[in-house]
This record gives sequence, C-alpha cells and structure tokens, in this order.
Amino acid sequence: TGSGQQSVTGVEASDDANSYWRIRGKSDSSCQRGTPVKCGQAIRLTHVNTGKNLHTHHFPSPLSNNQEVSAFGDDGEGDELDVWTVQCSGTYWEREDAVRFRHVGTEVFLSITGEQYGHPIRGQREVHGMPAASHHNYWKAMEGVFIKPSLDPAKHDEL
Repeated sequence: TGSGQQSVTGVEASDDANSYWRIRGKSDSSCQRGTPVKCGQAIRLTHVNTGKNLHTHHFPSPLSNNQEVSAFGDDGEGDELDVWTVQCSGTYWEREDAVRFRHVGTEVFLSITGEQYGHPIRGQREVHGMPAASHHNYWKAMEGVFIKPSLDPAKHDEL
C-alpha cells in the first residue's frame, strides 16, 4: 500500500548499521562538513546504505494511516519533499539533544508511535508523519561520526 517507495522503519537497537543517516544541506545550498546545525535549519537526511533521502508526501501510511515517510531519490538526489527543519531548544543541535524534524513541504513531524509490521519486516516499527508535536516525535542521535569544525577552513584534521 502507499506510494510504493522504499519503507522507512524503526528498530530498538541503536547500533543497527541500517539505521545510519547522513545530514546534508538543502540541494540549493552548501553544507560545509563539520559546521554545526542550527536550530530551525533546513536539512536533508540521506540513508547511508542506500543513498536515498528521508521523504514524505500526501500518502497515508500503511499501519497508522498517518502520513507515509519513505526513502526516495538516488545517490542523495531527490526532490523538494526531502527537506526537513531541525527543531531544538538552543542555537545549535547539540550532540545529546533530543530534537524534532518538521517537514518543510507538508509540515508534519517525523514520528514513531509503535505500530509494528508483520511479514516481511516483522517487528520493525512504522515511521510516519504526524500533524502535531508530541512525545512521539523526539529523536536523538545515538551513534555516529561527529566532526568538529576546523578553526582554519583550509586545514583539516582528518585524512
């Protein structure tokens, strides 16, 4: 059911290699590696293993009948429905912060409420968009590579 695009699901394990997403700028703006993400900034989230962007559109989700969230595009290139804003309490998204992602095009919040799929992805939870902010739409980065910005943009500490 739904759009037929790749499903986005949630799992309990925070160290699942299929749960890694890369934060990128909007397609019409650059996002310098290591630059802090500002609260309210528009971003794209690209799935590391597939190169598809976190996406939503006006299709009902298959389990909860909220708004479907899918993975869309190729090699990080999709469309304007891949853009989300980071909602956080300070100036920047800090490493330990729980944040919300609000979709720019449809204004829903990226959410997970507990509905679980059966066959073929048994036990994985439906990720969907909800129209209102609630405790179901807080997200926290649990693992990953966090790059500190260089004091001199011409020099890099990494190889």
